[in-house]
Amino acid sequence: METIALAEVAAVLADPSRATMCLVLLDGRAWTVGELAKAAGIALSTASEHVTRLAGAGFVARVKQGRASYVRIADPRVAELIEHLAQHAVTFGAPPRAGDSATRSPRKTSGHRPVTGLKSSLRARRLGFARTCYDHLAGELGVALRDGMLAAGLLDVAGGLALTPRGREVLADLGVPVAAGRRALLRDCLDWTERRDHLAGALPAALLDRAVDAGWVARDGHRAVKVLPAAGEPFAALGVDLDALGGVAGP
Repeated sequence: METIALAEVAAVLADPSRATMCLVLLDGRAWTVGELAKAAGIALSTASEHVTRLAGAGFVARVKQGRASYVRIADPRVAELIEHLAQHAVTFGAPPRAGDSATRSPRKTSGHRPVTGLKSSLRARRLGFARTCYDHLAGELGVALRDGMLAAGLLDVAGGLALTPRGREVLADLGVPVAAGRRALLRDCLDWTERRDHLAGALPAALLDRAVDAGWVARDGHRAVKVLPAAGEPFAALGVDLDALGGVAGP
């Protein structure tokens, strides 16, 4: 039964259009079916069928807001699964397609697909520096945040990843809520561009929300995050030297 269930779940993401929709939804926002259809390059009716399939498998949830209907990732665990599968696909490459010659040389299975064109190159650099991993920071900035908080004594890993009393004080001063709930407060999440851990969980999600609301960072297109000048002081308190990272946008 477990084998059958695993195969059924894998089949949901085997369709390129459904996989595209899930990757789009990783930015943490709710999207309309029409927006998902445009992103996947398919008809609205086809997109609606795909959303129904994804919802039935527990990957997405439908949300009503007045007359409008939206779609979003069902919960953080689903987002983490999709992120990890995407990381695996980028690292190891896609398997040969049906009909490929068995004698054809094997496809390269390491590294990222080549970036072509200035626009694609710039977008890749922005995503590599700072992006959202569902509802928390990832990329070079996300990894630097974890390293900085550890170096500043705000986090401790001696008995498992945990927030220190000093960390609670700093976050309170920055207006970041630290609330216990069903979701883990902190955990490590392997970053697919940096190949090192960034922070995931309820606390990093609250930190990203606070950073956006306070104007420290701004969402810059699909998943990309722009670091604003106002981020210097609060991120320094978290042990991150933004000048050294070199990714702060101008005023």
